[in-house]
Order: sequence, then structure tokens, then C-alpha cells
Amino acid sequence: MKGKLSRRIFLKVSGAAAVTPAATAALAQGKSARRHAAAPHGDDPYTYMYLSAGEAAFIEAAVDRLIPPDQLGPGAREAGVPRYIDMQLAGAWGAGERLYRSGPWQPGTPQQGYQLPYTPAELFRNALRGVSMDLQKQGTKFEQMDGPAQDAYLTHLQNGSFDLEGVPARTFFESLLAMTIEGYFSDPAYGGNEGMGGWSMIGFPGAYGNYYDLVDQHGIAFNVPPRSLAQDGEGHVHTMPVHKGGK
Repeated sequence: MKGKLSRRIFLKVSGAAAVTPAATAALAQGKSARRHAAAPHGDDPYTYMYLSAGEAAFIEAAVDRLIPPDQLGPGAREAGVPRYIDMQLAGAWGAGERLYRSGPWQPGTPQQGYQLPYTPAELFRNALRGVSMDLQKQGTKFEQMDGPAQDAYLTHLQNGSFDLEGVPARTFFESLLAMTIEGYFSDPAYGGNEGMGGWSMIGFPGAYGNYYDLVDQHGIAFNVPPRSLAQDGEGHVHTMPVHKGGK
């Protein structure tokens, strides 16, 4: 990635990431610090289930550089992407429920996909610890940097061949980017796409049950607000419950 990071760049860059989250949610293994995050409009505060306070601060700042707010639509933070990421890491996907994890663990080719021994949750925890240690050497925290410095550091991760507590920097960046894009455009039932802002931006109608009354109406625009698969008759979206994943 060269030059200034922009929404356009990151919405076009959706290449294969090291790990791609399934749209499921479950309770995390282990213990994590609790941190409250205000919802975009100040209601329904979310309590992080997996991410610690320091980890959440990095994620919130980083995703808003990957998909920043502009005239086209909300930024990733406002769209609930940090909540989506936390729910995935806290759930069955984060626990590696469907990953092959019996080794051998050797570097593979890009065509071979994910080759590390970590569950997605372990990958993020290790990498975020590595990021924190790396920034401590510089005497700063990511969320305290100005925008250009944050962009430069994300580029440093994307192009880096260095290690983050056992996780290649580029692998972590690709995983973070993939989850940011997925959280921005996923159904709000999974925690992201707050207010269906991502769908509104691209004109996607969402999960309507049927289009029977429109079958014979050709050449007309389908101008309706997006609809979530977990939306009730009053328009409220109910986030899917988090359930614990097995091994």
C-alpha cells in the first residue's frame, strides 16, 4: 500500500487474508478485561467480551483508518466494526472451531492459506501484544498518534516481514483488514454494520423475505431501506447471542 490510506483503497482491497471470520458469535475462552464502548448514537453501550481495554483502543483507532468516515458513509468505528471483531474473537470462530489444528506448522505458499498454529483469537492476542511492545519502544500508543502517523504504521505492518509475538506482521494486517471489511458489510445481526450504513452506501437492500409483489414490475428501481435478517416488525435489529464454541 502506497501513499495515503483511503476508504476507496480499502474497500477495493479484499484479497485473501490469513484468516476469514465466519459470521458466528460465542463466548471467549480465558479471561479478558472489560471495556465499555458507547454505541454510535450514545445508546445500547457494548461491553467487550474478548478484547482488553488496550487492545480495543488499538482496534477502534485502526479500523477507522482502514475505513474512515467521509461524505460517502460512516467510518468503521461508527459502523460497529470493533464490536463485530470482538464478537467474532469471543466466539466459535475465534476459538478455531472449524480450523484444522493438528500441524505440522510450517511456512506455506499463499495458495495454501492459513498455516499458523494459533486460533484466530490467539493470533489477535499475540499480534496485538507484539504491536504494543513495538510501539512502547517508540514511547507512544497507536490511538495517540495523528492520522498520518497511524497510516504510516499500518503500512509498516502491511509491508513488514517482522514478527509480532509469533505472528508475521503482514498476516496480522491482512486478518485485521479482512475483518474490518466483513464487519462493515455484514448483517447487523452479527454486531457490525451499525444502522446498515455500509449497505446504504452501496445500495444493498439486505435480507427481505420475498419480492413477490415486484416480480412482474420490470425496469423500476427498488428504493427501500436496507433490512437485517434479525430485524423485527418495529425495525429493531436484535444482535445474535454469543455462544461458546467447542474444539
